[in-house]
Amino acid sequence: MTTLAWGAFFGSVLGLGLWSLVSLTPRLSRPRLANRLAPYLLDVSAEARFYVGRRSVDPIPVLGTLFSPVFDALAQALAGVLGGAEVIERRLRQSGSIRTVDAFRSEQLVWALIGAAGTLLLAVATPLGRAWPLIVQVSAPVVAAMAGVVLRDAQLKRAATARLARIESELPTILEFLTLSLAAGEGILDALRRVARSTSGELSREFAGVITDVHSGLSLTTALTDLSRRMRLTPLTRFVDQVVGAIDRGSPLAEVLRAQAQDGREESKRKLFEAAGQKEVAMMVPLVFLILPMTILFAIFPGLFVLQAGF
Repeated sequence: MTTLAWGAFFGSVLGLGLWSLVSLTPRLSRPRLANRLAPYLLDVSAEARFYVGRRSVDPIPVLGTLFSPVFDALAQALAGVLGGAEVIERRLRQSGSIRTVDAFRSEQLVWALIGAAGTLLLAVATPLGRAWPLIVQVSAPVVAAMAGVVLRDAQLKRAATARLARIESELPTILEFLTLSLAAGEGILDALRRVARSTSGELSREFAGVITDVHSGLSLTTALTDLSRRMRLTPLTRFVDQVVGAIDRGSPLAEVLRAQAQDGREESKRKLFEAAGQKEVAMMVPLVFLILPMTILFAIFPGLFVLQAGF
């Protein structure tokens, strides 16, 4: 019976592998209109860039095709239970991801299924799991599924926070660069284009997106306002408000941006001092438990050795 079970298992694995290889063979058919037009619209259409750059995320395309209706239904149910689509959309944009909210909910569902399946396998197939009480065996997969959902959300939040911190640290340097360009006689659009072309970083990529939006037909004020609304970062919002106000009133920007850059650097110093003050206790741990004992050991051990050798 065991041999028959193993034979059925390996036969199923072989069949799925061969079926997947067959499904990956190219289709001898004419390309669709979207496939032909998308490469020519990359500079003006985010949908075209996503369409050209997309890749299959299904490890086994056949299984992905077979179970996609059930998976989509479960993802929609998870989205209905959790809600918060606006928060997820904002965090995705803050983290620089091109995923949609539905794609993120699908990832959360995958994490939940992996956690539940792993815990269920542990509870059923291992002696340690079978020794658990029945209530633990039933509730552990549910708890693991919830933990998977929470962990994926925490990962997205951490990625968004880290990227916002990088943007905030890059902002004073970018503002000084813009100030030099404006003082040299360039307009604000040309200065943003120069910054996006000459520098690298998260904020430069966002400014490159603003330039792309302007070239696609949006006004500069609308593109900058969309950037501010998408990022929800206070220093960047203040910069956008000043630029939009200066464009509307026709007032000079160089001195205002220079002052904002100086304020940004002072704010960075203040946050650095605050972080150092908060970690002062943590910095004492290696000093007290590592450096100080070694110092005492090197100071006392020679004397103890001499005393023992003398007697």
